Amino acid sequence: MDHVNVIIVGAGLSGVGAAAHLKRNCPSKTFTLLEGRSAVGGTWDLFRYPGIRSDSDMHTLGYSFKPWTEAKAIADGPSIRKYVNETADEFDIRRHIRFDHKVQTASWDSEQARWILTSALPDGSSASVSGDFLFMCGGYYSYDKPHRPEFPGEDRYQGQVLHPQFWPEDLDYQGKKVIVIGSGATAMTMVPSMTQKGAQVTMVQRSPTYVVSRPAEDKIANTLRKWLPEKVAYAITRLKNTTLSGYFYRRTRTHPERTKAQLLQMATQNLGEDMVKAHFTPSYNPWDQRMCLIPDGDLYKALNQKQAQVVTGEIDTWTESGLKMADGTEVEGDIMVTATGITLTVMSGIQFDLDGTPINFPDTFTYK
Repeated sequence: MDHVNVIIVGAGLSGVGAAAHLKRNCPSKTFTLLEGRSAVGGTWDLFRYPGIRSDSDMHTLGYSFKPWTEAKAIADGPSIRKYVNETADEFDIRRHIRFDHKVQTASWDSEQARWILTSALPDGSSASVSGDFLFMCGGYYSYDKPHRPEFPGEDRYQGQVLHPQFWPEDLDYQGKKVIVIGSGATAMTMVPSMTQKGAQVTMVQRSPTYVVSRPAEDKIANTLRKWLPEKVAYAITRLKNTTLSGYFYRRTRTHPERTKAQLLQMATQNLGEDMVKAHFTPSYNPWDQRMCLIPDGDLYKALNQKQAQVVTGEIDTWTESGLKMADGTEVEGDIMVTATGITLTVMSGIQFDLDGTPINFPDTFTYK
């Protein structure tokens, strides 16, 4: 069995960043990355649905040691995937990655003071590696099983049903009517993107969420990069963005009603009072739940141009041609996209044990 100083689980944005940190700051330490898939990138390689992008700016989501140099701070998935792969190559990390190693168990051996991780391989065999330190970078959701609630009457629907987590690359939706169930970050991304390629999209949501429009390009960051050394400009931009984000969050906690009024006013300026009142006025305060970011108001533009529409309410049943809402509204669609979220997992769903005794994380974690 191989032994290393550090075992990193996952070769996505976090895992590659952890490996680069070891390369830069702990060059004498040995390490390996266990990656369940056959590619670098994690989330940014897995998800391929239309419009896939970040909903945080890449000056703060990106690495502190590798400046984000693309013009758009709210970046598309392929650009982020490229960034992660460039980092892996720049720091010679790829040779440390064991691809197609899906970790099943993580065991702590107190006598030898080490971790032993066992992975399932594609051929049905298993492989183990031991390490002194375990760095979990495998994400917080299941890559294999998305959150997919069952709806009444699904078997009656005659169209195509898709989940964004497993998007077919050859799907042709030009000129089609598309129903997107959900109004989270994925839905907010997909709806305007699909309209740009000729689809007529209806977003069906049970209840509204807060939507905040923000420029895709950070003009201050792009200007600073023209006049200052790259790393200096990047550091200033990171400080600016983290400071502003922290201020906004604190404001939602200390002045929730005032912040809510301001957010709704900004939405009203783009969509009009009737649309906002019906479909974009949540029943809760800002940041009680996650808010949705849209770059350059792309969702607003799709709605204003009548390429997309929103239906709010409970789904009664699926029909042969779409959905029937609880209030009797009929929604027709050739394609049904269930943007209903991800399945959360703790520690990537790996079974942990301490000297052979299984660990039940709800018994060991604390909250607040």
